[in-house]
Amino acid sequence: MNTELIIDVRTSEVALALLEDKQLVELNKEKSNVQFSVGDIYLGKVKKIMPGLNAAFVDVGYERDAFLHYLDLGPQFKSFHKFLQVSQTKKGKVVTLPKFKLEPEIDKGGKISNILTSGQTVLVQIAKEPISTKGPRLSAEISIAGRNIVLLPFSDKVSISQKITSTEERKRLKRLLESIVPKSFGVIIRTAAEGKKVAILDAELKSLIKKWEMAYDKTKNSQPPSIILSELKRTSAIIRDMLNVSFNSIYVNDDGIYNDIKEYISTIAPEKEKIVKLYSGKTPIFENFGIEKQIKGLFGKTVSFKSGAYLIIEHTEALHVIDVNSGNRSKAGNDQETNALEVNLAAAEEINRQLRLRDMGGIIVVDFIDLHLNENRQMVFDKMKELMSKDRTKHNILPLTKFGLMQITRQRVRPEMHIETLEKCPTCNGTGEIKPAVLLEEEIENRLAFLVSDKDIKKIVLKVHPFVAAYLTKDIFSKRYKWSKQYKCSLKVIPISSYNFLEYNFLDQNEKKIEF
Repeated sequence: MNTELIIDVRTSEVALALLEDKQLVELNKEKSNVQFSVGDIYLGKVKKIMPGLNAAFVDVGYERDAFLHYLDLGPQFKSFHKFLQVSQTKKGKVVTLPKFKLEPEIDKGGKISNILTSGQTVLVQIAKEPISTKGPRLSAEISIAGRNIVLLPFSDKVSISQKITSTEERKRLKRLLESIVPKSFGVIIRTAAEGKKVAILDAELKSLIKKWEMAYDKTKNSQPPSIILSELKRTSAIIRDMLNVSFNSIYVNDDGIYNDIKEYISTIAPEKEKIVKLYSGKTPIFENFGIEKQIKGLFGKTVSFKSGAYLIIEHTEALHVIDVNSGNRSKAGNDQETNALEVNLAAAEEINRQLRLRDMGGIIVVDFIDLHLNENRQMVFDKMKELMSKDRTKHNILPLTKFGLMQITRQRVRPEMHIETLEKCPTCNGTGEIKPAVLLEEEIENRLAFLVSDKDIKKIVLKVHPFVAAYLTKDIFSKRYKWSKQYKCSLKVIPISSYNFLEYNFLDQNEKKIEF
């Protein structure tokens, strides 16, 4: 499989598109001023204890207090809290964890009012980003993720990813990590660690322990609410979690992020450094790789997928509903059951893609086309399980009911990706009234004349809808040629398929938009 990551750096955000065999399967957008990302560690203050919920609300600096349930305190909460108190009161260097005496584990069925009090300072980690009207969801069981391993302070367990299936490799990795992990630390061995040598894992382990020590060192001079340790930026986190042998290329259109990614990859996978490429084309990077067109076709309420069949996707506060429709699809010689099975199997592929693409979480109910044979229903269930086995997000799938409904739960840690695909009328901009299209040519020429005569700009780029571009450049004596001669300037016309019919922009020789 050919896997590519395309990164579009914009003024207000960084957009990341993951392509598998040129098909868009994941889209992430990271705001430039993003806060409260999953994995961030904060020093917070308990604001309110809620005995009825067995939970507490914690101030971490967000507009709404964050939610911390008793079950998310973790068995070693007392050790975490005592270590925090020591680090904040002890002068000089913070005591190292291997020399620290652990406290007894908290009772699994205990009450939060026996553990926390209002005004108490706690060290917490973002488990779910703020979604809709809810504040962040927290965990007090701190973990620090690396590419190959996840560090678990105050634990003594070495766990291994279920996706590493080789018994020999599981034994090797467990034996190896148990020999190098210091006392009072535990680790989770990630899938990416398969086949890695001890030197790589040891270097990463030391790096993660250093991060942990730096975080606790920072708590000495911090007052709640404050951030103690920030997770990697979404760009680097995605690369860390997704980079594998099938990764072929990473394209980015910004020098700074290009250098950051190259440096990051050189530390986690030096052999992959050459796959990072700086994009410097004139066409916008997403348009060049066909991503813009795919976004428009994949984020609407109706999504077509094969031979006239389509999905209807509805979102509510409680769940997502996906309806599978065969449309006008029919095959001569095939009975209704066979046609329904083929549509359902193809729909399973598109649904799997949509779940990843939109990052849909919570409860998803899929209404497949009715199948009468149990073996056919089982085939659709097996197909969905196989497809979603590659999904990095935790999920659970139930078999089809006799009504053709499949229930899926998928962990939600970030807001669902939503992109408005409906466009305003290209001629009236939603007003119901338009300016005469016949005047477009004259308007463009007047603005060109203004740029040359009043602003003294001699090299100009004009971006327009492809139909307009074709009209302006249709032959050797085209409008573009005549205007260049008449106004003694260099005029380049570039067609942009995402523009509406009457939309256009002038750019200078540095590709910067010229405002009027």
